[in-house]
Amino acid sequence: MEILVGDVAVEAREGEDVLTALARSGQLPAGCLCMSGDCPNCLAVIDGVSHVRMCRTTVRTGMTVLPFPVAEPPPIPEGTTTAGSRRRFVHTEMVVIGGGRNGRAEAERLRSLGRSVIVVDDEAGDEALGLYAGPEVVARIDGEVVRLHADEVVVATGRAAIHPVVPGSDLAGILVPHAAARMAAAGVVMDRVVGVGSLPEGVEGTLVEGQLLRFEGDGHVRAVVVEGDDGIEHRLECDWVVVDLGSYPRDTLARMLDDPRVRLVGGAADEPEIPACPASGEVCPCSGVTVDDLDSVWARGFHELELIKRATLAGTGTCQGGVCTPYLRSFVADRGEMLQPTFTARPPARQLTMGEAAAGHRMPVIHRTALDAVHRALGARMDRMGGWWRPWRYESLEPDAEYWAVRQAVSLGDVSTLGKVLVRGPDVVEFLEGIYPCRVADIRAGRSRYALVLAESGGLLDDGLISRIDDTTFALTFTSGGASVAEAWLRDWAHGFDSDVRIMDRTHSLSAINVTGPSATELLQRAGLDREIRFMSHERAPVAGIDCRIFRLSFTGEVSYELHHPVSGSEHLWSELTRLGQDLGIQPHGLETLQRLRLEKGHIIIGMDTEPDSTPRRLGMEWAVKMDKGEFVGRPALERTGRLPLDRLLVGLTMPGAAPTDGSSIWIDGVIGGYVTSGTWSPALDKSVMLAWVPVTNGAPPPEVSIDGETASLASLPFYDPEGARARA
Repeated sequence: MEILVGDVAVEAREGEDVLTALARSGQLPAGCLCMSGDCPNCLAVIDGVSHVRMCRTTVRTGMTVLPFPVAEPPPIPEGTTTAGSRRRFVHTEMVVIGGGRNGRAEAERLRSLGRSVIVVDDEAGDEALGLYAGPEVVARIDGEVVRLHADEVVVATGRAAIHPVVPGSDLAGILVPHAAARMAAAGVVMDRVVGVGSLPEGVEGTLVEGQLLRFEGDGHVRAVVVEGDDGIEHRLECDWVVVDLGSYPRDTLARMLDDPRVRLVGGAADEPEIPACPASGEVCPCSGVTVDDLDSVWARGFHELELIKRATLAGTGTCQGGVCTPYLRSFVADRGEMLQPTFTARPPARQLTMGEAAAGHRMPVIHRTALDAVHRALGARMDRMGGWWRPWRYESLEPDAEYWAVRQAVSLGDVSTLGKVLVRGPDVVEFLEGIYPCRVADIRAGRSRYALVLAESGGLLDDGLISRIDDTTFALTFTSGGASVAEAWLRDWAHGFDSDVRIMDRTHSLSAINVTGPSATELLQRAGLDREIRFMSHERAPVAGIDCRIFRLSFTGEVSYELHHPVSGSEHLWSELTRLGQDLGIQPHGLETLQRLRLEKGHIIIGMDTEPDSTPRRLGMEWAVKMDKGEFVGRPALERTGRLPLDRLLVGLTMPGAAPTDGSSIWIDGVIGGYVTSGTWSPALDKSVMLAWVPVTNGAPPPEVSIDGETASLASLPFYDPEGARARA
């Protein structure tokens, strides 16, 4: 059969691996080869899949191979592939990783004790991809990704050959004994072989003793130089070198999980003997780290193995330190430090394809609301924000038509992406008092309160609404960006507080439509709402035949109602509201308009206007924190930082002309003192408005600053309708 290596057709034998086929054709990859899957030197892009080990891959007719390094990454295929990866879950008492002598013996011993055992046998083509908490072994078996959940895991992976680290060790034609034996058994012709240390059975050549000094050659090894016991250099010309420097426990998998239920047997459990510290050469072939690189970071004070790993990236590549770990440890020991333990390995130990990693999962990377098709049909330009596809602008509408629909008529916005969590239980009030910095107990049923969510550091983590439904039930909202972590965050604190509460994430089961504008109330009356809902109140009522919980609030600065309802009713509700509002001038609005509207009201966006250390005090939002209540998340940090002088503040600025680009520098007395977080041109105010971080001097921000050579003036927030009369109308 033939395989295509680059642009060259290579003859291959049925059943052999790709690396052997390349060796027979004379296209040997550079670097010392182990043929055990421990090193990165036989990596290739095979049939479009990157980081595949040629020594572990059987040839197939028509296979395409691009040995590393490749000139450019493989193209991303159009559309979807026809064959997806399969995944299955298996529960067993014992998993033994390694089908060698020790692994088989341990498996038989365990079976004799009546234990159920699954063996992941590397020699049979199985691959243990990673070891995770549980313990759980993720393996590739017969083309499937198998997640093995076990009571105990036995790692019997044996020992790996130590690779040489000397000048020239990146040349082709260098083999460890196991690789030489495999190639000889496969019939690969190896002329002029020199063995350093030993030669395996079946391989003929010249054996030389002594300390390995270097390899010589141009792309391929042509000579090996050793120092004999007599202290004299001996140079032997060759085409192949077999280097036997001993072996090192193959314990990468065991180093992925510190768990007493994971144990090593056989060679993997041996006490490692580190080799001599190399004087020069490439230590980590994955990341190209040399001895000179190690010397450089050592001179800069990185003396811990974990720090050396991070400073050089040695041990972070494909082989997870399989090649470089012995030498990294010997390097540190040679510098007068104690022999340090090996660093933690990170799964996966063998590469997975994206298809294998996603096998069995159907969760979209970017979520879509129930109204996604409606927005696209209306000509919306969709964009990704907060993990969702959302309408940015309806390009079928005239410029500013969305904006004026909100300010002068009525508009619909899709806010289904908001995080929506229901919390109930006998401890719910006490629990929420511990979560939020505002008071919760005095919120009456049917009322809502805007609330900040603080991290333990006192910085703003999120914000949203607390709405009380009855004595023991609250509906909470979070930002779109915070929705993905809201439930887990609440559950963590409920566990920490030992609170008797039930938490339900309803973000994906409930849609939400914002009806906003001066005519919003009239539109809802036409849709069947027969009673008034006060500002910051909520009620359950049908709208256009769809059961909704209606929240009266305002992010836009106008009368606004959020209609939270089952996703199954979204398209009908949107369609009916649009039909009923035609003579009112109804239009949809997207995120671009919403950004302008919220800026006019001075409302912040988490992550856009805030930083991790943005405390309520720095945001000018101390009104949302009640320090005279009991303990809450972030309180100790606020008490500590509250005693310090205020150093910077998020303020409102205005200027004539176009708004500066978000992130623009703010100049104060010729020095950069802050930056614009978000800004926009306000049609209603006929000027640009923006939020910005500025320094505080003598307790006050500067009255004027310079941005892009233009003067911007400090302004009170909100810019638009500061009394809030329009939202409460």
